[in-house]
Amino acid sequence: MADAGFDIAQLTEEQQLALQQFTAVTDQEVKDAVPLLQRCQWNVQIAIARFFDGEPAEDPVAAAAAAAPQDTRRQETLLNGFGTPRSSTSSRRSRIEPAPRVVPQPESQVTVRPPLLLAILFAPFSLVYSLFSRWFRFVGWMFPPLTRLLGGGNAAAAGRRNAAGGRRPLNPRDTAARFIREFEEEYGEHSLPFFENGYAQAFDLAKKNLQFLLVILVSTEHDETASFIRETLLSQEVVDFVRNPDNNIILWAGNVHDSEAYQVSTSLNCTKFPFAGLIVHTPQVSSTAMGIAARIAGPTPPAQFLAKLRQAITTHSEPLARVRATRAEQQATRSIREQQNSAYERSLAIDRERARKKKEEAERKAREEKEALARQAAAELHAANLVQWRKWRASSVAAEPPATEKDVVRISLRMPTAERIVRRFTTDAHIEELYAFVECYDILQSGESTAGAPEPEDFAHEYDFQLVSPMPREVYDVKAGGTIRERIGRSGNLIVERTDVESDEEGEEE
Repeated sequence: MADAGFDIAQLTEEQQLALQQFTAVTDQEVKDAVPLLQRCQWNVQIAIARFFDGEPAEDPVAAAAAAAPQDTRRQETLLNGFGTPRSSTSSRRSRIEPAPRVVPQPESQVTVRPPLLLAILFAPFSLVYSLFSRWFRFVGWMFPPLTRLLGGGNAAAAGRRNAAGGRRPLNPRDTAARFIREFEEEYGEHSLPFFENGYAQAFDLAKKNLQFLLVILVSTEHDETASFIRETLLSQEVVDFVRNPDNNIILWAGNVHDSEAYQVSTSLNCTKFPFAGLIVHTPQVSSTAMGIAARIAGPTPPAQFLAKLRQAITTHSEPLARVRATRAEQQATRSIREQQNSAYERSLAIDRERARKKKEEAERKAREEKEALARQAAAELHAANLVQWRKWRASSVAAEPPATEKDVVRISLRMPTAERIVRRFTTDAHIEELYAFVECYDILQSGESTAGAPEPEDFAHEYDFQLVSPMPREVYDVKAGGTIRERIGRSGNLIVERTDVESDEEGEEE
């Protein structure tokens, strides 16, 4: 048998796929699943069937190999003499009868084989009946009204119902419920914990949970059935023993007049009723085998009934305890592994989240730096274009009219530096000329030569100030257009107010 450290990498791809399918269906450990699959030649269907139904007493593959002709000649050596008798400890072991897993079939498909002598005597009649029934079905298929007129379908159904003792076939759960209801109607209220499902479900539960499956089969045609149930099965000591959780007993009972119970009785080779059988997992046989630990046939006193059950439970308790300990250890190991994997996944998720945040922070900083550089470059370009535009515009500002000229407009300007300037303009000068004078005042005052200064390309200049009259307050917006004479008059006192101060303060706050 493979140990707990079996290396799956040693298997081929097909064998790994078969192992994955088998463990997904049976939930069996790898160390137990691999030997079973090897014995089944890596056939998943055969392995699953053997897991639930138990392995046969004799392996068909081994039997075929044993049936092949072998060389019986032996070489006599110092360690192997012809006169040395062979002994086997396995031959002295008490063999446990295997308990099959019964899957119920429809009652109409359950057939009873007659004795050989009767089969030979009634063979001609069976042949004639078979030919007649086939001919009748063919006629019924050709003429359906004739079949309904003769009542063939109802007669066939009635015949099947009579063959089944008048009991309608039901599914396993409903069959168990019907048995429990009839049991209570016949023997009154009781405390027996009958399993309310089919035999196969009880069989699988006992194998999974390592419990004892107590099977009770009764037949209403036997006179000892009622006395066995009242005196033995319903006795207080038997009820307490079955209900004791320390005994780990699952109680399943059935009437052999039902299809499922009849199939169970046939599989368990019941020859006498009432019958009680104790089925348990037998790890000493194989990791999936189920065996019959005790058989109690016929009416049995309560003391003898309990003695046989106690003896069987005591005999098989130690192997089951070892299997439970092994499963508990495997479950603890699996839980520790799952916790470690979960902790690793959480740690990995935290590291991934940190890496993601770090990457996003780096990308954000890079993006901000790129945007800052772009803004700085745009500001530098704007400043250069503004200087170039001011030089170009200063070269086109008209000269101040002479003092002797009377038809002029006299404007007094208070600059943002608190400096007061008085300037004369022609009457037809545009309001934009006044704004251009204020914008280029420092260049005009410096006397810097601006002749031939080119206009910057792709630059839309906007004035970052406005001219306002103090009393009453009125803003002379350059976008409104018009001449200075039309907008202000022959004279005026104006204040130069910057419009970019508020935006600068907002940018500093941000």
